[in-house]
Amino acid sequence: MLWILLAAAGLRPAAAAEPSTAWRSQALKQASRWMFQIADLDAPGAVDALAASSYPMLVVDPGDDLSPPYDTKTMVRRLSRLPGGGRRLLLAYVDIGDASDERTYWKDYWRAPTRNFHGYPEFLLRLARPGDGLYPVAYWDQAWRRLWLGPEGRVAALARQGFDGVVLDGAEAYDDDAVRQAAAHDGVDPGQAMIALLSQARQDGRRASPGFLTLVQNGLYLVDEDPQAYAKAVDGVVVEDTFFRGLDGSAWDSSTAGDRSTARDGDGWSTRDRLAQYRWFLALGLPVFSVDYCVDPAHAALVYAAAAKAGLRPLVTRHPLSRLTETPPPAPAAGVAESAKGT
Repeated sequence: MLWILLAAAGLRPAAAAEPSTAWRSQALKQASRWMFQIADLDAPGAVDALAASSYPMLVVDPGDDLSPPYDTKTMVRRLSRLPGGGRRLLLAYVDIGDASDERTYWKDYWRAPTRNFHGYPEFLLRLARPGDGLYPVAYWDQAWRRLWLGPEGRVAALARQGFDGVVLDGAEAYDDDAVRQAAAHDGVDPGQAMIALLSQARQDGRRASPGFLTLVQNGLYLVDEDPQAYAKAVDGVVVEDTFFRGLDGSAWDSSTAGDRSTARDGDGWSTRDRLAQYRWFLALGLPVFSVDYCVDPAHAALVYAAAAKAGLRPLVTRHPLSRLTETPPPAPAAGVAESAKGT
């Protein structure tokens, strides 16, 4: 049935990539194991541990917009290669749907929203969500878009630094009540505007570095807004909490860093509902990289078995995302390649 819907939408297989740009897309297709760390990358030994790992794909916070910044140049150089010398996909994690006052793009004259103040610049829409310090934004606002898009935007800068792609978090902002209210006021379709932002980011990344990859994190139902446009805007999908979640603010060694079942979550967010939605992505030819949060190794084993059965590329780690996982994905079967060779 899905294929019938895709055909009706006019979707066709993508044209073959040029030889000079094919490695990244081929490596993404083959990467069945991956690692995700976006905190404490400046801790002693953190980059060393990632560099020594055999994961064919790493997702990290580039950290050059933190204060103090990470040594991003050295991190890119060290993490772009596997221990044996072959190439490894290195993707930069960024949030395009929320503003953070911990990032250097946040200017001294910006003012966070309060209960009685809208916020300045005007794209800052409301109070930060509890526990994460992130402020939802009007991501269609040109001032916000300029931070990310164009030849001087953040995405192009990351491509020039040597990252193979980006993982764009915050796509679920299109369904935030404050965002929808602001979009209605501005005469904007929030779903279409988010897809347009993803699409432009992909184009800008590829202008700066041919074959640059764009993955979207979360925003699970955004694809329903326009499947055809969505499929052209991204190269893959990262999803969280399919089976288990952790609590915000948890320490790595805390019992709250994982094992909270999502099986009975309501409003379309149960495990069954999520897996059903993932079939859309898979039918569109988009790889789905799942990350669940578990402390209990038995829960991790359950996730790996069920996720693989569903066609996902699973990772089980702990909610802070601050270390290499202690419950790594199973090793690939003998003779199964995980990444394309490159120089």
